[in-house]
Amino acid sequence: MKKQVSILLVLFAWSFTFLSCEQQKGETKTIEKEAVVESKKPEYFQLRPDVERAYGYRHAVKIGKNIKISGAVSMDGEGNPTAIGDIEQQMKNCYADLEKILKHYGCTFDDVVKEDIFTTDMAQMLEKSAYRAEVYKNGFPTGSWLEVKGLALPEFMVEIELEVHKAE
Repeated sequence: MKKQVSILLVLFAWSFTFLSCEQQKGETKTIEKEAVVESKKPEYFQLRPDVERAYGYRHAVKIGKNIKISGAVSMDGEGNPTAIGDIEQQMKNCYADLEKILKHYGCTFDDVVKEDIFTTDMAQMLEKSAYRAEVYKNGFPTGSWLEVKGLALPEFMVEIELEVHKAE
């Protein structure tokens, strides 16, 4: 029995090798050209330059077709929290700021591929999240929702950051 199994294994291996060689003879191989990737210089955007300088960040950067947008929070032009205690209005304020940044780059929410939401109260966020359907009319992007202990200032209840891919 051992001898028969050994013979079958040898025949199987030989058949496999022979068939592989025959398939390779009949295949036509194409050579693809190498793509030359051009290095793109980052294009930064500041929504509130004085506030961003004070906190040490830039609100967005575009490299090639990709845009990363820092977390938007509900604040006025001087960096003061707005809509204190109202998570739904804070969310709306965040999306309004994000829309300004998207427009700067010639994009819309349809170009968003990833959205991460940080909140200090997930239960309230889930309750008010239906508003997002007004923002993402053609489907939601990928992303994560995280409940955190705190954000940059204690009055902030939600922060939303985006990644965008602009097909040109």
